[in-house]
Amino acid sequence: MSDVVQYAVDAGIATITFDSPANRNAISAALVEQLSDRLVAVRDDDAVRAVVLTHTGGTFCAGADLSEAGRARPDVMIDLMRSILELPKPVIGRIDGHVRAGGFGFVGACDLVAAGPKSTFALTEARIGVAPAMISLTVLPRLTSRAASRYFLTGEKFDAATAQDIGLITAAVTETAELDEIVTAWCADLRKGSPQGLAASKALTTATTLREFDRDAVRLVEQSATLFASDEARAGMTAFLTKQPPPWVTS
Repeated sequence: MSDVVQYAVDAGIATITFDSPANRNAISAALVEQLSDRLVAVRDDDAVRAVVLTHTGGTFCAGADLSEAGRARPDVMIDLMRSILELPKPVIGRIDGHVRAGGFGFVGACDLVAAGPKSTFALTEARIGVAPAMISLTVLPRLTSRAASRYFLTGEKFDAATAQDIGLITAAVTETAELDEIVTAWCADLRKGSPQGLAASKALTTATTLREFDRDAVRLVEQSATLFASDEARAGMTAFLTKQPPPWVTS
């Protein structure tokens, strides 16, 4: 199996890079396995103070790999999001590309997120007959209620500045160089924190999300599995993969 998730450590900062641009860094079985392994490596390495989660190519993460939809475990996204939330080290999302569907789950789980000028966001699940069920566990705590209603329902695309305004990300920047500067500055600040202090401080910020996560996760996994197995979703995914309009679209 080739590496679709790269891993490197420098000066106390681990960088985890989605590196499968051919399928738009979709959440494939390979990505799930390798990301899980990288997060364990971060947790177990006392020299690592914080993590930068980033990507190659023009897409940060396109969500589920629909070509594997029939074979994927429905709860893998739950495990990955929880691993990021409960990791006792801060996770910075560095994004300069498209974020779609399940990619939002990673964004919501990160502690700090900076997005550059190439970034776009869209929750398009309703357009293929499903819903952002599992990723709502990390996304809804970040958004205003009005923003959640708008973007969960319309599937419309929005930019980094809007993502910042509605609480999805921490900072939107207009230049890629500025994106690197802000991430570098955050890393420098995090290196000043003690491992114990960072872990305890992060736990305070994630406690409510984790309580609601554990309360709702099983129900949302079941809902997601039911939706994906439906005739409507199969028609929607087929239309997406063949670049045809789904049967419910009207002019």
